[in-house]
Amino acid sequence: QVQLVESGGGLVQAGGSLRLSCAASGRTFSLYAMGWFRQAPGKEREFVAAINWSGGSTYYSDSVKGRCTISRDNAKNTVYLQMNSLKSEDTAIYYCARRAGIYAAVAVTSTPREFDYWGQGTQVTVSS
Repeated sequence: QVQLVESGGGLVQAGGSLRLSCAASGRTFSLYAMGWFRQAPGKEREFVAAINWSGGSTYYSDSVKGRCTISRDNAKNTVYLQMNSLKSEDTAIYYCARRAGIYAAVAVTSTPREFDYWGQGTQVTVSS
């Protein structure tokens, strides 16, 4: 059983920055791609960013491209999402998730059903 624990969310003014972290349990973290999704009230969960198992490839939704950076530290079993120039429309609960399948690929078209383990989410609220 894998546990994912997000942290770093909070209330920030528009234009500000936040760094989300997701710590994973277990010894196989480095074998799996990871992703960040978000869900705003009344909306479906949507893809934000993903990173392959080695950290060599990253993918972003058009809505965050240029403002967010996903990274990972396999020695610390942690994936990060640095968010800059935050906008009110970024307000949502942010979830990290593990891509199902060792060395499985991720892409900008990644969907929630491709991920098998999820964190509990961390709230990001951007005030305008």
